[in-house]
Amino acid sequence: MPVNAAVIRGVQKLVLYETRARYFLVGSNNAQTKHRVLKIDRTEPRDLVIIDDKHVYSQQEVRELLGRLDLGNRTKIGQKGSSGLSRAVSAYGIVGFVRFLEGYYIVLITKRRRMADIGGHSIYKIEDTNMIYIPNDSVRVTHPDEARYVRIFQNVDLSSNFYFSYSYDLSHSLQYNMTLLQMPCDAGESEELNTSGRQDSFDIFEEEGIPTQVVHGLINEPYAKYVWNVRLLEKVKDIVHPDWLLYIIHGFCGQSKLLIYGRPVHVTLIARRSSRFAGTRFLKRGANCEVYQREKKTVETEQIIHDASVISSTSGSFSSCVQVRGSVPLYWSQDISTMMPKPPIRLDQADPYAHVAALHFDQMLQRFGSPIIILNLVKKREKRKHEKILSEEFYPAITNLNQFLPPEHGIEYIAWDMARYTKSKLCNVLDRLSMIAENVVKRTGFFVNRPDFYCHTLRPDERWGDLGGKVTPNGRIQTGVLRTNCVDCLDRTNTAQFMVGKCALAYQLYALGMIDKPKLQFDTDCVRLFEELYEDHGDTLSLQYGGSQLVHRVKTYRKIAPWTQHSKDIMQTLSRYYSNAFSDADRQDAINLFLQVFQPSESKPHLWELPTDFYLHHSDTMVLPHQQHSYTHWWTDGLLTFLPSPYDEAQCEKNRRKVAVKRMNRFDESIDIYTEFFKPYELTSFDDTFSIAMTNSSREFMPKTVGLDPSPFTVRKPDESAKSVLGSKSSKEEAVLQRKTAASAPPPPSEEQISSSSEDDSEEEREEDGTASQRSTPIRLTEPSDSSRLHEDPPQQRLPPVRETYGLNLLVNPPDEDILIYHRFAHLGQNQHKVERRDEMKKLDTSLSLAPVSLFPSDSIYEVSAPEVDVQSRAVFECHVQTGRGWVRTLCHEDVLMYREYIKNRYM
Repeated sequence: MPVNAAVIRGVQKLVLYETRARYFLVGSNNAQTKHRVLKIDRTEPRDLVIIDDKHVYSQQEVRELLGRLDLGNRTKIGQKGSSGLSRAVSAYGIVGFVRFLEGYYIVLITKRRRMADIGGHSIYKIEDTNMIYIPNDSVRVTHPDEARYVRIFQNVDLSSNFYFSYSYDLSHSLQYNMTLLQMPCDAGESEELNTSGRQDSFDIFEEEGIPTQVVHGLINEPYAKYVWNVRLLEKVKDIVHPDWLLYIIHGFCGQSKLLIYGRPVHVTLIARRSSRFAGTRFLKRGANCEVYQREKKTVETEQIIHDASVISSTSGSFSSCVQVRGSVPLYWSQDISTMMPKPPIRLDQADPYAHVAALHFDQMLQRFGSPIIILNLVKKREKRKHEKILSEEFYPAITNLNQFLPPEHGIEYIAWDMARYTKSKLCNVLDRLSMIAENVVKRTGFFVNRPDFYCHTLRPDERWGDLGGKVTPNGRIQTGVLRTNCVDCLDRTNTAQFMVGKCALAYQLYALGMIDKPKLQFDTDCVRLFEELYEDHGDTLSLQYGGSQLVHRVKTYRKIAPWTQHSKDIMQTLSRYYSNAFSDADRQDAINLFLQVFQPSESKPHLWELPTDFYLHHSDTMVLPHQQHSYTHWWTDGLLTFLPSPYDEAQCEKNRRKVAVKRMNRFDESIDIYTEFFKPYELTSFDDTFSIAMTNSSREFMPKTVGLDPSPFTVRKPDESAKSVLGSKSSKEEAVLQRKTAASAPPPPSEEQISSSSEDDSEEEREEDGTASQRSTPIRLTEPSDSSRLHEDPPQQRLPPVRETYGLNLLVNPPDEDILIYHRFAHLGQNQHKVERRDEMKKLDTSLSLAPVSLFPSDSIYEVSAPEVDVQSRAVFECHVQTGRGWVRTLCHEDVLMYREYIKNRYM
């Protein structure tokens, strides 16, 4: 059966050419061997007229086409000075088409930056965009409010945390994307879908009878909830070829490299922010009452661990774990007109049958399976009811829904007042969170694309046997998800998600064979790298939603943050209050306009004239629903049949319709991840590659001195970390020592100089780990006086001294005792001869059968005979020598097949 492969979009580089009557958008693949042309009419003042002939052009054909267009659009035939075709802009993708009160605009991605790599699939961040007005000036109908709408639309900064990929579906999880590649495809269906592209399947070698190696190329629909430009592409989705459609997500994407004794392991964190009922902190609370209910500010966070020593997504080792944060799915809001730091919470609408919560959890069961575990971190005890109002409504709603579900698939509810627990001096917040995280991971499991290693059988761990999820022939899949919430889903939620992610990271590394037990300690290089990644993730989401960075971090709850952190917390709180009070309304208008929740029209009021945007997000408030959703059978039909597995990943007819299958050649460029990743046709610099620039555990965290265990899983003291060494130097020296890292890595904060031993392990495990680290730490060869002098006076040179590197000073002659020992050793080597065989030794040969340990027949430093070379090795060497002399050997069957594929892909 043919294997499946993800199709790489054939339009990655674009050039926009303009004439007075039309725009010509020429798109090509990365190698610029295949081109497509899009024709956009500029004579229509209000309508969007796009023509796509869906023909694939070669480079020569595109040059001839552009030459004819240039010649035909000149004002005078043969006049070279007045060019009829001019190059307007170069781009990397189309964000979409938008119209306000005049004509349409096209939004193009003009700058991009590579942020992550997952199995050869590159993920890019939008760095800059260009918004171009399509109609010509001669037909343009001006409107006085057009410029204001353009300014509001551009308030959504597309260069801030918007991501896309040409070959990887960012709107779905890694588990979904890899499960899709293992789905069996119907051969009849795939051939039917390829009837329109017989030009690509033409084979000039059909008469030779050599079979063509077929691969099924898969193109699946994105998950619209996490795509932010789906409405901007809606106008052209059914007109243009799918290669032109580029879907972007909003949130966070960061990647760091964990080096385990030289073995690279990439740790990737992807956050997908929901585009439904999206908005700022106080203006979008709870859920809306559309037909398909969506809770506001849903963020799906996925951590992906994969062995970077293998690029292929089919042959490599991958693991992922997904968490969700979101507001309480009820009808509630906060009145910001009072100008209070914490506006009062009010319930806007009664929902006795938990209708809005039912639709939300139905969607989660479809996407993640069961069990759905809710971690509610809002306060329970308050002098005046504030956050407690939400808990009093949320818990009865879950109880009402669970009475209709089967008990084994019920929604689990965990309520814990994290803020009150933090104030207690006798309680440790992270200890409690680690216990919750362990139970959650054991219930939901995580995704692994390969079966268990044999080392897991040799060294079994009791926690590994109790792991949840579903075991498949190809590995494990995650069933269920943890849904964490507080009121704002920022500080407390980020710390809770970090602790669950830390626990899952230990299990993931254990599943990939990187560590011997699924347990990670604080103050190790691995956890510090993961903590930085999660804090950068939390800061980014907090800036998008609340207007400031995180106020309370992991170090705050560990109670090791320095005193200077308190002043920073006060400034972040003030910044968040200012943003919520004065700039949130403008940001909300920009989001509503970008997501096309509000579409300008001359027949209705302008966006800035609306007293509220309530009716934009609740369009069916005044209309009775056509189909009333059942209060008892509140889940989708057929959902319980596939639980605990996710319904969206099931092999049913509904899911098959979302995937387009195309029969392709194995060597086709549109599925060749190797060429897409390494780009052998481009000249690249080794220092500019992404893998060198990303955050590296050995460069950022591992100590620079010898005598310490280089393992990233060893607990280190504050002065042993590379961060503490770099933190004590001046800014100029730090710039010399530190390599330029990717934008996903945050600048090293001063708090990282202070750390302590793990507080969430038992005393027995702590003593066991402590003795193990002491045994594995070699003894320093430097004298105490010299080492103390080195710590007192930091070295000014870039390289460490010779004594620190080798344990001795090479400039000083060795003592006489060492010279004497060396002379004795050399004398023994010179007098070593072959021992004469006696009769007693010959008798032993008959009783003892000794197998040689080497290919060399004799074992002596003076007598060595080379091993014999077999015929096959001699033939390979002679062929290599003859090829160097210009003699060409006869081509075999495999060479003819490879040449045939090259000719067809390059020129046909």
